[in-house]
Amino acid sequence: MTRTVYVNGDYLPEDQATVSIFDRGFLMSDGVYEVVSVLDSKLLDFGGHIVRLKRSLAELQMDNPLSDDEYLDVHRQLIEKNDITDGLVYLQVTRGNPGDRDFAFPPAGTRPTVVMFTQSNPGLADNPAAKTGWKIISVEDLRWGRRDIKTVQLLYPSLAKMEAKARGVNDAWLVEDGKVTEGTSNNAYIVKGNTIITRALSNDILHGITRAAVLRFANEAQMKVEERSFTIDEAQNADEAFVTSASAFVMPVVEIDGAAVGDGKVGAVATRLREIYLDEMRKAAV
Repeated sequence: MTRTVYVNGDYLPEDQATVSIFDRGFLMSDGVYEVVSVLDSKLLDFGGHIVRLKRSLAELQMDNPLSDDEYLDVHRQLIEKNDITDGLVYLQVTRGNPGDRDFAFPPAGTRPTVVMFTQSNPGLADNPAAKTGWKIISVEDLRWGRRDIKTVQLLYPSLAKMEAKARGVNDAWLVEDGKVTEGTSNNAYIVKGNTIITRALSNDILHGITRAAVLRFANEAQMKVEERSFTIDEAQNADEAFVTSASAFVMPVVEIDGAAVGDGKVGAVATRLREIYLDEMRKAAV
């Protein structure tokens, strides 16, 4: 069945949707994106994703083409047109097509390209991996220095993800100067004693929307949170580990570079945080 997608104001069958070969998103990875989860045909933490989108656009000196209400309307239209119960809505904004290829981008006023599409994922919240946990490897972090901007420059994370797949595990944690930055598409955490530890926000990591919500819920549940960097060795010797993202929610990690974390089973803290997150997000979904 052909999906309906959105391109620059038009709703089209996916096989009829096109973008110029001169679009800077295609030529230069000059664009940003967001992914919003859908449960029970409603959007999770939509407002947070739009706030981050606007920040990313501003950091790249790119015009914001739509209002918050227009973004919300397109998301809802796509959910309805594609009959999405559980899944994702992908949103991408690029600097558009100013003409011939040039490293120097055009001044403000060039119309950005806006693309949105859905991906159906029945049972998204019931991922069986949440019961068994992920196994991960560590790889050197070779990305550019502005990871706080959610750009479409995803080649290196893709290569790291493929290395993990080739080695028979679920994902990779990226390491810089001996410390974990984040996962290929998620924020990273360990638990030691009663303390949840995760890297502090900076240009080094993505300011995760799920991260913000989970840490807020952890504080409300009177769990201790410490924002600091940690090493792979420290993670291997932790009681628990987990990651957060818009699509994985809270996902336990049970093995790092072949070493079991804790007893090698899904821990109580990650399990509880996943339960709280899904419950609270469903209540607030739009």
